Amino acid sequence: MIKPVRHVHFLGICGTAMGAVAAAMKEQGFTVTGSDEKVFPPMSDFLRGRGIALKEGYCAANIPGDADLVVVGNAIGRGNAELEEVLNRRLAYQSMPETLRNFFLRGRRNLVVAGTHGKTTTAAMLTHILRSGGLNPAFMIGGIAEDLGKGASLHDSETVVIEGDEYDTAFFDKGPKFAHYLPSLAILNAVELDQMDIYADLAAVKKAFGLLMRVLPENGVLIFNADDPNSREVAAASRTKLKFAAGLGPAADEKSRATDLHHEPEASHFTLLGTRFSVPMVGEIYVRNAAMAILAAHHCGVPLDVVQRALAAFRGVLRRQVLRGERDGVRFIEDFGKHPTNIRETIKALRHRFPGARVWAAVDPRSNTMCRAAIQHDLTNALAHADGALIGPVDRPERFGPGAALDPAGIARDLNAQGRRAFSESGPDAIVTRLREITQPGDVVALFSSGSFGGIYEKLLPRE
Repeated sequence: MIKPVRHVHFLGICGTAMGAVAAAMKEQGFTVTGSDEKVFPPMSDFLRGRGIALKEGYCAANIPGDADLVVVGNAIGRGNAELEEVLNRRLAYQSMPETLRNFFLRGRRNLVVAGTHGKTTTAAMLTHILRSGGLNPAFMIGGIAEDLGKGASLHDSETVVIEGDEYDTAFFDKGPKFAHYLPSLAILNAVELDQMDIYADLAAVKKAFGLLMRVLPENGVLIFNADDPNSREVAAASRTKLKFAAGLGPAADEKSRATDLHHEPEASHFTLLGTRFSVPMVGEIYVRNAAMAILAAHHCGVPLDVVQRALAAFRGVLRRQVLRGERDGVRFIEDFGKHPTNIRETIKALRHRFPGARVWAAVDPRSNTMCRAAIQHDLTNALAHADGALIGPVDRPERFGPGAALDPAGIARDLNAQGRRAFSESGPDAIVTRLREITQPGDVVALFSSGSFGGIYEKLLPRE
């Protein structure tokens, strides 16, 4: 007999997605509790403000006696005291994506934005455009969009925009999260080798994205990146009858191709669907993201003139080409930079944004992909687009076997051989010292990190 669900407990509740789902379930009338290894603002304040009881640290006693369902975050593994208690008591448990599907996505129009790159920005653009068009979509995005003010809102709406994460779902489900999201429309951006802690090679990545094609229904819609051969290959497996091959190049459908590109320091301009669009972000990567968001919004019924105005007003996503400040005439740009492709495209975009300026790239190798020797060649080639580069030490190199970790000194050596000024540094303090030695007024420094870069901005920029 299936027991009615009244009390839901979340393991790892302070993650962005977990917290959003927990808050939404509380709003639906469920009793919600949760625990996490670290409980701190702003998420702790957000959850407690909604009446959700939190426990810091994991122990068996945290599992309520009347819990009907336990939602297990994907960072929770065997050996966790609460998970072991759940298993020992034979309690009902499921992953966050399953919970999202079962309680929020069934029967709705779900727009799933996937791909190695551009997920967050494209999903934020699409959500912003749909809101401007009066559709008021629910959304879950893996970043904070300036226009939305938060990463998620699971209010009651016919339409839901979801960033489709390819990372694995839970300790018991190693498939990608997006396989659970019941897409009616899917956006597939570029497909590359990433998340190298769970994907051994590009074939494994393609297989994972192939799952999204397998769950997209025949009456669904697929918008894919026609400029990327891997995306084209994955999209070919979809059984959906309505496909849009979007992009800038000849592989794109004529009606789905962005043309007449023009970049200015503060915006990119292009034509699509017979309409001239402007997006206040610079670079081809953002034009491609915008093109897919436009096609999706237009398919959902938003008039092109509304799309045009909304896109022109889009304010972007935190940690994507954000000007953090200026000191002694040197401008410092923050970017997420979790993959060589992101770094290459951002450097190219900064050439348009700051014409004539010297562009330096400082890299904090932190993500599982950025720390590995497998991306040595690609990262070197990406940094060659800058005038000079500074590479910090690999985060926790002991995770990798001999020869498996990125070699920052080798990258600096190769770049110097190509005529670039490049330095392998011992950490953020050394990077700050070096930047003060080599930069001059008018220079631009792009700082790439998926973490905090060791508090480097507080060291680089004057205090107000």
